Amino acid sequence: MSQYHSCDKRINCDKDNTAFPPQHQDRQPGLEYIMNPRPISECGKTHRKLQDKTALITGGDSGIGRAVAYDFVKEGANVALVYYDEEKDAMETAKRIEQLGGKSLLLCGDLKDPAFAKYCVDKTVECFGTLDILVNNHAVQFIQRSIMDISHEQLEFTFKNNVFSFFYLIQYALPCMKRGGSIINTTSVTAYEGNKDLIDYSSTKGAIVALTRSLSLSLAEKGIRVNGVAPGPIWTPLIPASYSAKEVATFGQKTSHVPMDRAGQPCEVSPCYVFLASDDSSYMTGQVLHPNGGTIVGS
Repeated sequence: MSQYHSCDKRINCDKDNTAFPPQHQDRQPGLEYIMNPRPISECGKTHRKLQDKTALITGGDSGIGRAVAYDFVKEGANVALVYYDEEKDAMETAKRIEQLGGKSLLLCGDLKDPAFAKYCVDKTVECFGTLDILVNNHAVQFIQRSIMDISHEQLEFTFKNNVFSFFYLIQYALPCMKRGGSIINTTSVTAYEGNKDLIDYSSTKGAIVALTRSLSLSLAEKGIRVNGVAPGPIWTPLIPASYSAKEVATFGQKTSHVPMDRAGQPCEVSPCYVFLASDDSSYMTGQVLHPNGGTIVGS
């Protein structure tokens, strides 16, 4: 008998294959070598974890989305990158992907428009022939010191951009996704600990957590996993676009109550997405990872 028990492809998680023959051992903690079947200790490839996969990444021009795109390409994926109007950043990202030997598709527009969400999915499938991974990552936030200062227009805009668009993309992407697909939603530490100056933004991120959990239950039988990532303070273009110069100077430090006393970088978050997109996380759905500098939150 081989010393190692491994598999080279995705575990078959169909219910018919989960039953084990009756067996018992009269000792603790037990012996693996007499188990039938043996537990699978090695599964999947050690590199190129996303080989020949196609990912649609929103907010892919910069920040976390850009870092995710780079990591996905290094693991063998093709990437479609959706952005609003940040043309120079998007072109820079596409150029780097080309240098890495990858292929990208740039899609510019407003995801608050369901027609554009459909266009993004259609063009991705047209270009690469498949859609295996959907990363809903884009967001806006507008600081208001009181809920009384949040206009109805701002409230509607923030929810349409941060939540409604996720629904649009998922609804159009699902018919194109096969068993083994992965949907990853970017939420935030603010969904768990709140933020007194970002009440509407934090509310949208809480909605994304609920969306992730509910959708995971809905799609489990279809073999499509749904998970989330809840970053803490990460140094992205959204930060100087949101805060004053004085606030930026201390971003992520003690005033933000981050145990590691610093902001994170996008490349410190992106490996979470690789894990959730790949077969390494084949037994995870409805979960949220927390790269947040050590802040303890209820998951």
